[in-house]
Order: sequence, then C-alpha cells, then structure tokens
Amino acid sequence: MAFRLGRGKNVADLIKHSVIAMIEPGAEIEGKMRIASGTARLNSHFKGEIQGEGTLIVPERGEVEADIKVKSVVITGKVKGSVHVTDRIEIKERGIVLGDVYTPVLVVEPGGYLDGQCHMPAQTTEAQKVPGVQDQPREL
Repeated sequence: MAFRLGRGKNVADLIKHSVIAMIEPGAEIEGKMRIASGTARLNSHFKGEIQGEGTLIVPERGEVEADIKVKSVVITGKVKGSVHVTDRIEIKERGIVLGDVYTPVLVVEPGGYLDGQCHMPAQTTEAQKVPGVQDQPREL
C-alpha cells in the first residue's frame, strides 16, 4: 500500500519530481528556509524568509507569510509578502497572493487571487539586440 498525499499523489510520485522537503498541517515554522534545488512543499504555516534556486509549492492548507526569492512558485494556499521568481509564478484556483510579485511569467487560473502589483522584466526581442535594426521600418 502506498502512502497517499492527497489528490492521487504518493511518495514515489513526489520523489520523481525532486521533492526535497514536505511540511504538512500541524507544523508552524518561523525563520529562514533555503531551497538549494528541487521542490519544497509547505502545507502548513510558515513565517519568515524563503530563498534559493528551487521551487516552492504552497498547497491548499499552506499559509506563508514571507519574502520569497526562488526559481518558481505554485500557490493553491495563501501567500502574504513579496514574491521574486526567476522562472514563473502560478496561482491556482483558490490560491491567494497578498503582496507584490516580480516574475517573467505570471499564470493566474480562474478563481485565483492576486492583491498587489505585478512587476515583469521587459522582453528583449532580436530586433532590440541588433544595433540599427529597430530603426528600420517593419512590414505588417
């Protein structure tokens, strides 16, 4: 019999996806967390700071009050604080973000909620990279 972690996931599925930490309901943590690589799942209350090169998942029962600086974030629970990512932020149905986000890619599913500003870096096109090309007329 496999140990189930909700919605059909089991421990073997999570190991395949490089889950390095799982904090489930009942735990309350305050402090600093570093996700060097892989994925951390916070399905409880966390307050403080989260940094690293990995992915943060905040499931349905997760409540995170933190300044976050990671590669990517998937939110189905609640996050309060600024979120800086280098890859993407996904706010799933019933996910809540209260704070500013800094990301090149923002995905908000229907039913997801963002109360804050979204800051996205300017996309650099090939025309902008080549000197003089942006001055030439474009055909439509």
